[in-house]
Amino acid sequence: MMRRILLVNMLPLVVFGLTLLFLNQFRNSLLNAEVDALREQARIYAGALGQSAVSINPAARARHGEAFPGGSYVLEPVLTRPLLLRLTEPSPSADARVYAPDGQLIADSHQEKLAHHPAGGPPLPPDQQDPLASTGAAPHAVPGKNSLLHRLLDSLVGGADDGPLTDGEAGFRRNGNDIGHDDTEAPPYIRRVRDHTLVITVAEPVIHDGQTVGVIQLTRTGEVIDTSLFKIRSSILSLFLLAMAIMVLLSWYLSLTIARPLLRLASSAHVMRESSGRTGTVPSLLLGRRDEIGDVARALQDSAQALWARMDAIERFAADVSHEIKNPLTSIRSAIETSLRIDDVERQRRLLTIIADDVRRLDRLITDISDASRLDAELSRAQATPVAIGPLLSLLAEIHQSTRKPDQPQVTLTITDDGPDHPLRVLALEDRLVQVLRNLIGNAISFSPPEGYILLEAHAEGQMVEIAISDEGPGIPQAKIDSIFDRFYSERPKSENFGQHSGLGLSISRQIIQALRGTIHAENRTDAQGHVLGARFVIRLPRAG
Repeated sequence: MMRRILLVNMLPLVVFGLTLLFLNQFRNSLLNAEVDALREQARIYAGALGQSAVSINPAARARHGEAFPGGSYVLEPVLTRPLLLRLTEPSPSADARVYAPDGQLIADSHQEKLAHHPAGGPPLPPDQQDPLASTGAAPHAVPGKNSLLHRLLDSLVGGADDGPLTDGEAGFRRNGNDIGHDDTEAPPYIRRVRDHTLVITVAEPVIHDGQTVGVIQLTRTGEVIDTSLFKIRSSILSLFLLAMAIMVLLSWYLSLTIARPLLRLASSAHVMRESSGRTGTVPSLLLGRRDEIGDVARALQDSAQALWARMDAIERFAADVSHEIKNPLTSIRSAIETSLRIDDVERQRRLLTIIADDVRRLDRLITDISDASRLDAELSRAQATPVAIGPLLSLLAEIHQSTRKPDQPQVTLTITDDGPDHPLRVLALEDRLVQVLRNLIGNAISFSPPEGYILLEAHAEGQMVEIAISDEGPGIPQAKIDSIFDRFYSERPKSENFGQHSGLGLSISRQIIQALRGTIHAENRTDAQGHVLGARFVIRLPRAG
């Protein structure tokens, strides 16, 4: 994770930094300015030589003014050499050569400097001692050229500046005052020698009285350009290294705050999965975070606690099932053992009746246990749909009224907030909701007095729908209100025979309602004096839009 964060953060920065290091456009603009200045200097030199270093061609003088094919004027070497030395003296970084029209070398400023240096005087500067092999230009070292930073920049982008540059490649322009030279002006010759020194050479004709008497070649090293590029590139590289260091620190910080906490969460999950006990929990430091990592940590902790709670519930359920099944089995075994020891037929018949009742109780118990066991898986797969409460309660009330016995209570119905435009509907599974309602109505019938009334109510309560089933029975003992939804709890009327109910009905009802994101609770109906008028079960479910 750390490597990926670092790569993602640094890759755009690296591409941007390398792109900035190749400053071709800036380099070309510097070259343009340098070539223009060097060409202007060469024209000044050529003008001076054309005015002061020219003499009449001796062969032309012998012809007494007749046209001479080679020209009437020539550059006089005796005049050209000292004048060229004086012209180049203020520019130690530039060397000049003067050629005759036939290509013969007339004067070389570098050779003149060596020739006029006094024997006992101080030595020439190093940059004037050894001329460049093919250019006549003396090398001038760029400041810091042998430094580690310069060598690093040369290894990165040195090749981009090497090689000759033509007039078209560098985009050189001609000055607007170059009229009269455009047809003959030669492009500059720019190249790097073996030690990567930039050398610029321009050539200009030496003209006297409209006649070209020679060509001056002016060569200068481009240490100013190299120095400018080096300074800019070193600044860019410094900023790049600073930004890279900041990116590394930020990546390390992100790794500490994101990657490592995720690894600790994964380690905690592994410990919780592999450990035999419940000691493996999410570190409290991660639980206290107020960001997405904290949300994931709390979700993992909640999932682990929910899993442990489910395991505890399964364990309790298994213990309760074992206890509830063991009771009828014990009764059956005792009846069988007693019937084998007695000869009274009437008593044996009563024992067989007890055995038959316990078998039916076992059958009912196993059926309800099987239903409760499948309920979780079924509710997790099913999708809740809108269910209209009014027609559903009306149908249940009609079924009871049509099948009730003469002494059983009557069912009345009260529904509000139910209209054609906004029907009263809940998000539920219709068959499971019917199971809950029939179970509650059955309990109300069991506890209601003969010819009593059972009231079914439904109305909207904000974003929820409240459904209530009320009876006129003895109510629920106050100490048992919270226990009646426990598994295998049974509080039946004295008129009912023992074993007719498994004690799972209300527990299953609560399991279904909670799976539908609702609530169910029980309460007693009382009058103004606090007398209990009956029990009331209230269901709240999300209302469907």
